[in-house]
Amino acid sequence: MVNRIVLLILDSVGIGALPDAKNFNSEGANTLGNLFEVHPDINLNHFLELGLGNIEGIDYLPEKKDPQAAYGRAMEYSNGKDTTTGHWEIAGIHLDEPFKTYPNGFPKEIMDEFEKRTGKKGIGNKPASGTKIIEELGEEHLRTKNPIVYTSADSVFQIAAHEEVIPIKELYEMCEIARDIMTGKHAVARIIARPFIGSLGSFERTANRRDLSLSPQEKTILDYTLDGGYDVIGIGKIDDIYNGQGISKKITSKSNLQGIDKTIEAIKENTQGIIFTNLVDFDSKFGHRRDTKGYKEALEEVNKHLPDLLNTLKETDVLIITADHGNDPTYQGTDHTREYVPLLIYGQTIKQGTDLGTRKSFSDIAATISDLLKIEKPKNGKSFADNILK
Repeated sequence: MVNRIVLLILDSVGIGALPDAKNFNSEGANTLGNLFEVHPDINLNHFLELGLGNIEGIDYLPEKKDPQAAYGRAMEYSNGKDTTTGHWEIAGIHLDEPFKTYPNGFPKEIMDEFEKRTGKKGIGNKPASGTKIIEELGEEHLRTKNPIVYTSADSVFQIAAHEEVIPIKELYEMCEIARDIMTGKHAVARIIARPFIGSLGSFERTANRRDLSLSPQEKTILDYTLDGGYDVIGIGKIDDIYNGQGISKKITSKSNLQGIDKTIEAIKENTQGIIFTNLVDFDSKFGHRRDTKGYKEALEEVNKHLPDLLNTLKETDVLIITADHGNDPTYQGTDHTREYVPLLIYGQTIKQGTDLGTRKSFSDIAATISDLLKIEKPKNGKSFADNILK
């Protein structure tokens, strides 16, 4: 019997370019593989025990003769390579049309409305790396007290502000205004508050980031889990990604390690349903900044604490480890990469060493969860529950 799923997202830990990666400017990307090329001494021993090296395409890591988990990889069906698209697909939604992006910055009508309603002039208004744009425009921001507005290759409207210039509360209010504006034909997946601190030449983004997402346009596995009388605990930015839809309890975390600790604490509680955790540091701190050393160390940190998580699982728990997209820290630019994601499924009710091959959609995870918890299925995805249950 299974009555709880622990769904752990290693944000951006892709394992190789998808066949259509060229269409997404991701040809040749391989987050884990290319990271290994740069840092062949990376220690992922506990992930390897589960079967990470047994996954198709991961021929650079050693296989285990008797892996402890079921293993495989999944393709992204939806048209995109961003956080929202990936997470929504994991929960059972396929997006045929990508979210709107603004490669040339936001149009005048958007900026005029934003400035009218906030009483502040936006500076920047272009695609940029978050750390680079605060270095570039930080002095002007401090002098004028105007917010830095920027986007990326993803569907985002981002507002950066120094916490001593524009207080957090006011920055969040600006984001809510932007969320209200960016609807209809101008709808973007996320409005993101990007607060920072420090002085010229030494700015540092803080953990007070906030994402305001669109609500999923249809029910997800999270909604069906609640409908089935279960709990859905969102840890990290999960609540933001789904705009609170399908989440019964929100728990914030400020780092990968804190996310693991919060997950362990949640497992110890007497709940049933889904514990859904996003470990965002891989993506936000190291992938976008093309920091291979930081990415390696972050993976090793999670690997080190993985046994603590495994040892906390209860007899009726199933752990699913996967990712939402890639973000190859060796790749050109600063944006996400369209890749396969790993699948590792572990628990006392799971057959060890089951090879799940290549799944055609992230939504197979949602379909499988519905079978494991015996609840209504979302419309997308093919369950592999029969393959993995003892």
